[in-house]
Amino acid sequence: MKIFETERDPISEVIGALTAQPAGTDPNLESAVRKIIEDVRRRGDEALIELGRKFDSPELVDLRVSEREFDDALSSVKPELVEAIQIAKSNIEAFHRRQVTNSWIELGIDFVYGQVVRPIEIVGIYAPAGLAPYPSTVLMTAVPAAVAGVERLVMCCPAQKDGRAHPAMLVAARECGVNEIFKVGGAQAVAAMAYGTETVPRVDKIVGPGGTFVNEAKRQVFGAVGIDQLAGPSEILVLADDSADPAYVAADILSQAEHADDSRCALITNSRALADATLREIKSQTDTASRAHYIGNSLERNGIVVIARDLDECAELANVFAPEHLELIVSEPWDVLKKIKNAGTIMLGPMTPVPLCDFAAGPNHTLPTGGTARFSSPLGVDDFLKKSGLLSFSPDGLRRLAPTVLELAAAEGFEAHANTIRVRLRESGSAENS
Repeated sequence: MKIFETERDPISEVIGALTAQPAGTDPNLESAVRKIIEDVRRRGDEALIELGRKFDSPELVDLRVSEREFDDALSSVKPELVEAIQIAKSNIEAFHRRQVTNSWIELGIDFVYGQVVRPIEIVGIYAPAGLAPYPSTVLMTAVPAAVAGVERLVMCCPAQKDGRAHPAMLVAARECGVNEIFKVGGAQAVAAMAYGTETVPRVDKIVGPGGTFVNEAKRQVFGAVGIDQLAGPSEILVLADDSADPAYVAADILSQAEHADDSRCALITNSRALADATLREIKSQTDTASRAHYIGNSLERNGIVVIARDLDECAELANVFAPEHLELIVSEPWDVLKKIKNAGTIMLGPMTPVPLCDFAAGPNHTLPTGGTARFSSPLGVDDFLKKSGLLSFSPDGLRRLAPTVLELAAAEGFEAHANTIRVRLRESGSAENS
């Protein structure tokens, strides 16, 4: 991990390290994804079967998950995992019900205005299953959609080598009421949901994380459909003082470093002793980790330790990083929280590691990455709602506001806009005179 001290190193170098981002879109990736999308649009299911056999499973036959596959999945998943999925779903649902936004109407003297809130009609979920199945991702995407009132949820998930969908993914989907599942992965899944095929329906919005091909495909189809975000590598920032247990800090950093080679992990602290002890712990815990290869590569490429002057500076640098996950392992976390402006999810205290959020506590784990927490939020109920303005004016209300509208229309050069008001004023005046 790269080590910086704000008393020694130029602050520009520290900020540069915290905000460093991967290079832009690879032209080769962009071209490859465009070809996949065009192929799916042109050949539909035929392209999905061919690409699925090439990238996921040579045994792929049917794209749609059958009722028998659902039944087999439930019988093959151990009861303890089914119970864990059910408990997590309950917690996630309870959290997201607090986010529900309702329609509202305000009655004025001579006008009515308000907002009409409606759920998106059909949502597509992309559920990755590359290195391992991710039933938690199914829960985190499907539950807030269901809470929002989305009536039709469609899910695409890569087939396993035997041509079937992973049982744990199907159990999680069935728990959330997702009954239309297709064994399609990668960029071709995004294309299928964006434009529709003979089997996969066209959706209004696509949500869910994925690899570089999925991310690029979402970027390319945006506009034809909505998307949640362009998810980047996993991130964690631990902000800690000398009250923190270095073993906890190290374990939490490794929990995100094991995701992939490009994970971004940082420790910002006002204690050199804690920094040194944490680095020793990281080495010790990495030596026995099952995914030591990913951890080692991730920390070597993107791992950062910053020793700051005080907790105020720690908070300032945390806001610069704007992490996906922020842990405050300090003696007074609620005081430090007041200084935090940018973070996806904030975990307070030594007993609140990231996996609580990632799996089961309630907050969503589909979070802004790459510094986008400066202007965006975790996936939530609002992502599955449409909000329309509502307006109704009486003749008196129109006359009262007309001068303002006419003045602005004239300033912007829109004569026809102004005429919509004048023609009504003339008719209204004629009606009153008669």
